[in-house]
Amino acid sequence: MASRVPPAPSRRLQRVSELLKREVSELLRRELNVEEAGLLSVNEVKVAPDLKTATVFVGFVGSRQQRAAAPELLAQRSGRIQMMLGSQLSTKWTPVLTFLLDESVEKGNRVLAILENLEKGRPPGA
Repeated sequence: MASRVPPAPSRRLQRVSELLKREVSELLRRELNVEEAGLLSVNEVKVAPDLKTATVFVGFVGSRQQRAAAPELLAQRSGRIQMMLGSQLSTKWTPVLTFLLDESVEKGNRVLAILENLEKGRPPGA
């Protein structure tokens, strides 16, 4: 049985995703203190086909304490970010945002460290 490839997002969906990525990134930069939440960057935004919801994948750099605080800060400030985003967008709906910490960069760095250790002849985790 052949596997089904999901259809590519429409051009409009791609444009809205990029717009949200840019605007949310700027809002996070202005609204969240780096000392409090660490350095946050918007890696990707996935918008639902009806444009009413969006998942924001946020990259993180900072201490363990900041990492623990970041999701809570994003949740606390999501209403304000949502309101400010709505005033900046010229779309019919302002998507309801869900923030998720994106760990793909950290996982990639761990894989690179393991590969580097293997090249040097050391066991992983050493």
